[in-house]
Amino acid sequence: MTGAAISGDVGTETRQVLNNIQNILKECGATMADVVRCGVYLINADDFQGMNAVYAEFFGDAKPARTTIIVAALPLKDAKVEIDAIAYKPR
Repeated sequence: MTGAAISGDVGTETRQVLNNIQNILKECGATMADVVRCGVYLINADDFQGMNAVYAEFFGDAKPARTTIIVAALPLKDAKVEIDAIAYKPR
């Protein structure tokens, strides 16, 4: 990972964010199936469907609880989407 932002449509950005989350979870011995909650932040409500289509690819039928919030701006300049995730993996 370089830390560089990827730009493109909201689907491209969502895929990168979720790939990053997936890689972090893997390093901890967890998977996307261990995610229990996500917060999604979009700067444009019209991007919801594009984000949601990619989101569904990563979570399938076992979707975690989710809050989606439309915001005026995100900390990363020109980003269209930001996602946080909370995972729980029993020992």
